[in-house]
Amino acid sequence: MSITHTGAGVFVRSLTLTRFRNYPYLRLDLAECAGSPVVLYGPNGAGKTNLLEALSLLSPGRGLRRASRGDFLYHQPLEGQSPVWGVAAEIETTIGPIQAGTGLAADKPEGARLFKLNGAKSSASHIASCVALSWLTPQMDGLFIGSPASRRRFIDRLVIAFDPAHSARLSRYEKWYRERQKLIQDGADETWLDSLETQLGEMGVAIMAARSALVRALSEAAYQGDEAFGFPRVHMSMVGGGSQWLDHEPAAVVEDKIKQDAAQRRQSGELAMLGPQSQDLHTIHLAKNQPAHLASTGEQKSLMIAAILAHARLQNSRLSRPPLLLLDDVAAHLDERRRACLFAATNELQGQVWYSGTDKSSFEKLTSFAKFLHVEDGKIS
Repeated sequence: MSITHTGAGVFVRSLTLTRFRNYPYLRLDLAECAGSPVVLYGPNGAGKTNLLEALSLLSPGRGLRRASRGDFLYHQPLEGQSPVWGVAAEIETTIGPIQAGTGLAADKPEGARLFKLNGAKSSASHIASCVALSWLTPQMDGLFIGSPASRRRFIDRLVIAFDPAHSARLSRYEKWYRERQKLIQDGADETWLDSLETQLGEMGVAIMAARSALVRALSEAAYQGDEAFGFPRVHMSMVGGGSQWLDHEPAAVVEDKIKQDAAQRRQSGELAMLGPQSQDLHTIHLAKNQPAHLASTGEQKSLMIAAILAHARLQNSRLSRPPLLLLDDVAAHLDERRRACLFAATNELQGQVWYSGTDKSSFEKLTSFAKFLHVEDGKIS
């Protein structure tokens, strides 16, 4: 399978790391790449994933490792320097070049992360409205056999790419849900609990509806596109938590049903209630009519890639904002034919793709047009 590349419309012009992970300081100038894929190769522990993680922190959330902000600090303290770190990038986007950055302020090293856009204070959601990032990591390989919570986090991240306010709704819901449990345990007044359950019902339905709508769109996009590139067709749906009512009932009716169910459970001594916290992602390998958790390791990897590619195409078609795609150690569990399919599929995307892997030969089909960077011991060559 021959692959040529004309350059993506969204790409990283430069990346600067300051005291981040195993990099005391690094500046990568990639302007000459003009959107060509970037391949990071080298031994394990060299710092390849750290570079991808740095880019992922320019999006809402905790990045591709879901690490605590204290974990980002360079591991060898430098005398006379504040314990802070920073990530900055110049990115060509569909609306023109932007400068985006995040990190900890020197005067507030224990405070929340700060964001800057074009030199001014900003927010992760504002940056996300200019440039989108998406990723696939080895830790996600076990998604289909892992916990429902991990699958919910995966879908929520994909939803946030289309609706940054989804993140705030999740935070409020989780806060109210914990508050309800504590009030029940403390024997609070029923009027108070009734009001809180009304809020939980409204917010919960909004969250579940957003997840279900995105998952339906992903299934349609994957069905239409991935088989042409050799990836399996996949069908996804959200189940549980009251999701079944959303398929044929108005949102207001579902809110009332959840509220009534919560009151009945509470009166019988239960702390739990229906809602997004009990939803789960159900995935089917259509060609085999097989649940994803029963598929082989390689098939599960292919199903994940199909979902991520479908999401990238959706961002381009619906938002005109193709994502930067970060694929960490993606060649693992893929045979030569499926790797070629992956490169052909990503070549059709309008956003730059960053790959990482230990074996340079795995990316041989990209040699003629990709930017290859050898990473070893925190140094780039």
